[in-house]
Amino acid sequence: METVGLSETFTRLKKEGKVALIPFITAGDPDLSTTAEALKVLDSCGSDIIELGVPYSDPLADGPVIQAAATRALARGTNFDGVISMLKEVIPQLSCPIALFTYYNAILKRGTGRFMSIIRDSGVHGLVVPDVPLEETETLRTEAKKHGIELVLLTTPTTPTNRMKSIVEAAEGFVYLVSSVGVTGARASVSVKVEALLKEIKEATNKPVAVGFGISKPEHVKQVVAWGADGVIVGSAIVKLLGEAKTPEEGLKELENFTLSLKSALP
Repeated sequence: METVGLSETFTRLKKEGKVALIPFITAGDPDLSTTAEALKVLDSCGSDIIELGVPYSDPLADGPVIQAAATRALARGTNFDGVISMLKEVIPQLSCPIALFTYYNAILKRGTGRFMSIIRDSGVHGLVVPDVPLEETETLRTEAKKHGIELVLLTTPTTPTNRMKSIVEAAEGFVYLVSSVGVTGARASVSVKVEALLKEIKEATNKPVAVGFGISKPEHVKQVVAWGADGVIVGSAIVKLLGEAKTPEEGLKELENFTLSLKSALP
């Protein structure tokens, strides 16, 4: 079935008064066939968009949990081509769009245009590049648009207001608000700063804003929703479940329970 893109997903949810659940998993941890199953589980549990991380050896934005997952995935021989061929098989079975999370280097290595056409052919709808400076997004955006890929951009608590406005303007699909300074990782609570930041971004744009980094419990989800987020991104907590499970089957079962608990915390 032809899944709708990120923007359309948010538009539909807004009409229904709902907030997007956006889980993140690392491809290839514990292995690609488990990743394929995990994508199906996340989809059937009501995820609205799934972010899939391509493992990278020098991940700047990733905290210890996601870094460890990427290291394990790479040690198992996971690579970009493997991830793409897995996606080609799985995406037709999913009802929600996939956004690929990858570092800029992986894109430059293949050439931006070629990279976009490869991911589009696999059925991917969105792209999150955490380490691309705003100044260099021009080519990325042009090529992404040409290939029908929505380029999601990140803004953080330390991004100056005028820069935040430019990022928001350039973002497609949704604006990714990083809720804390530093790397990803499950935290005890979500920073109160997020509330003010959300307000600020909402004043600058009517694009949907999803909050991520440090959201690991249904309570966090409720909190961020109360502050006005259009989407909630949950990464490390999910990656940890899959990575630390005794068996892949057990990990998938826990993944299902956890995703359903997050989903039930959302309007």
